[in-house]
Amino acid sequence: MEKTSAKKIETPNISRSPAMKSLILQAKDIHDEIKGGRRPSLRVPVRSLSNVTFSPRKGFFTIGKKVSKRTLSYQTIKPFAQSVRMMAFAKHLINTDDFASKREVYYMSKGSSKKGVDAAQAGWGPASFKEQSESDTIMDDMEAMVGVNREQLGFIPAEQNGSVAGELIVIDIDPATGKKIEINCTAFGRGSYSIPSRVEGLKFRTKAKFVLAVETAALFERLNGHAYWKDANCIIIAMGGVPTRANRRFVRILSDSCKLPVYVFTDGDPYGYSNIYRTMKVGSGNAAHINEYFCVPNARLIGVTPQDITDYDLPTHPLEDKDKKRAQDAIKNDPFF
Repeated sequence: MEKTSAKKIETPNISRSPAMKSLILQAKDIHDEIKGGRRPSLRVPVRSLSNVTFSPRKGFFTIGKKVSKRTLSYQTIKPFAQSVRMMAFAKHLINTDDFASKREVYYMSKGSSKKGVDAAQAGWGPASFKEQSESDTIMDDMEAMVGVNREQLGFIPAEQNGSVAGELIVIDIDPATGKKIEINCTAFGRGSYSIPSRVEGLKFRTKAKFVLAVETAALFERLNGHAYWKDANCIIIAMGGVPTRANRRFVRILSDSCKLPVYVFTDGDPYGYSNIYRTMKVGSGNAAHINEYFCVPNARLIGVTPQDITDYDLPTHPLEDKDKKRAQDAIKNDPFF
């Protein structure tokens, strides 16, 4: 029998210099407006489904042309100051090649505001955030404003990004030595490889035939426990509900670089179809400005569909009111549907 050669295609590492360039251009606009005697403004793309379109040709959500112009005034001085401080902190992170979690940014704003305190620790005084939701919104607005993803700016979420098992070698860099390391996703026993928050620069080697992304960690554990990946010659990935950015980016890089089809298995309910599968395939409505990199257009849904229940007289149970509302909202408001 002819041996199947492993597929290995390198994925280029993405520099953080475009993020720095975008920050400097935004800061220059603010500086020029002030110097010219005008009140400075921030122009932020509107991040809502009303400003999002789905392009079947491109295969993902794209942001529209609606922009919110936020001019400095006594009513906007605090969020304006928070945005500028967030930009300054992102510049510090890029300059020092460092990263901070979203939670750290929130707490950092509450730090010491005394002169001489290191920029990474200095608090923001009256511009500090009361709630993390404030910080998250400013961060997302800044990401849309400068046109790069927040990971390039230095902000990473503290969240679980899913697990991987199966016929896959992940080639990473050891942060302590800078040397390449190869991680065999078949060699974790009853455990699995955890997707990191930063996946740019990862390389892969595999003989697998496809990627299977499953909704729940419980199903992933069951499939991994029975070594399903070995029988099917595949890679299984746990999404853990709605897949995180890192999860989607990992699957996208893996699929593109190794030319692998991706199948998404969810529960047969409106949440599975309209939130989990849709987000993996075409991205998030709130992050349409960077969806090109955080979606998997070639992903296909497998599993039970509503039509299957009718065609094959399958057992089911009545939808709850929240499920009906979710389905109605998706049909009415979601461009993908």
